[in-house]
Amino acid sequence: MARSAKKLERLLRVRTLQLDQVRAAEVQARSKVDQEETLRQRIAALAANVAPAPTPAPAFATTLIAAAHYRDRLHQSAHAAERRVAVAHQGLESARAATRQAHRDQSAVEKLLVREDAKAALKVLRDLEALPAGTRKRHDLC
Repeated sequence: MARSAKKLERLLRVRTLQLDQVRAAEVQARSKVDQEETLRQRIAALAANVAPAPTPAPAFATTLIAAAHYRDRLHQSAHAAERRVAVAHQGLESARAATRQAHRDQSAVEKLLVREDAKAALKVLRDLEALPAGTRKRHDLC
């Protein structure tokens, strides 16, 4: 095996490891998006449960103040969750782009390796053609 072929094999192993790492990062980013979406939906459900509703009996002022404060905190949490979801989506897109780039790099190395193998095979064929013709006489077993 030629020196450059060994170098390409080593480079292919490195690119394959890098591709696997980037794919793992993409999976983590996808799970983070799912977690943030779940949290956002949970906060929205809690906010819907705390929405003001008419009651038959008059409520205490402290109860109304506490409910308003809780609603306000839930809305702040909902806005924060929306921002976290947006950031998670951006992270997922960058992870996908990194995966595409790593896959392109690995494919390029694979193509170089195939080209190197083709060159080596062609060189062997040319060397065989350059050999002198054999002078051995062949006889049948008669």
